Amino acid sequence: MLKQRALLLLSLCIAIPAQAGLLEDDEARKQIKQLETRVLKLADEARVQKLDEAVKQQTRSMVDLQSQIEALNTEIRKLRGQIEEIAHGLLDAEKRQKDFYVDLDTRLRHFEAAEEAAKEAAAAKEAATVKPPVAPVSVDPSDPAPENRAFEAAYGLLRAGSNADAVKAFQEFLKKYPESVHVANANYWLGNAQFALKDYRGALDTYQGLLKDFPDTPRAADVLLGIARCQQGLQKTNAARKTLKHLIAKYPASKAAAKAKKLLAATK
Repeated sequence: MLKQRALLLLSLCIAIPAQAGLLEDDEARKQIKQLETRVLKLADEARVQKLDEAVKQQTRSMVDLQSQIEALNTEIRKLRGQIEEIAHGLLDAEKRQKDFYVDLDTRLRHFEAAEEAAKEAAAAKEAATVKPPVAPVSVDPSDPAPENRAFEAAYGLLRAGSNADAVKAFQEFLKKYPESVHVANANYWLGNAQFALKDYRGALDTYQGLLKDFPDTPRAADVLLGIARCQQGLQKTNAARKTLKHLIAKYPASKAAAKAKKLLAATK
């Protein structure tokens, strides 16, 4: 369009000199000026039209872009909703799993308590007919047989369920044989017998004295477990949790540590 207008102007310019002789100079200049004005006007209109088309194109592009943005926002909101639903489902599943394990642990502890009570009842019934064995007295003080028999006799009372008699027998053994190789074990079984009698304070003192005198005893993990149980029996929950955590950290591979984890979970 612009090219055609330029050719028209050129042809007019060529035609003007041919008519120049017929027209006055002022008239010729006036016509030339008018032609220039028309050409400029046409050029301006062409630029305006071109700019208008560019603006319309840009507007259409922006509208398309806005539509795409709206579609993406809609998709994002949809995905967020799905994520929230999934997260809520995971929380519900985790809660159900936790409730299941708590219920299972409660049932297991109930069964364990019932089984332990049955064993204690059977042991008590059997102990009623068991008489404490009497260790023979040796005339040779260097003979280890008497202290071995005394230890075995006390341990036999414990195994038979005669916990009160076992406590007395182990206490007499420790008093009579303070240098015996069985001292550490005697203290351990003494603490167990005291705990069975629910003498938590006495058992706690026995266990703590054992760790103080024999810190490297092979039963250290079991002794710590006994201390924690005594603390629980004395309603010292914080101290019991601290002892259980210490046991797990120091003896992680022991059977006592596995039991400690269960006790620790039950005290939450």
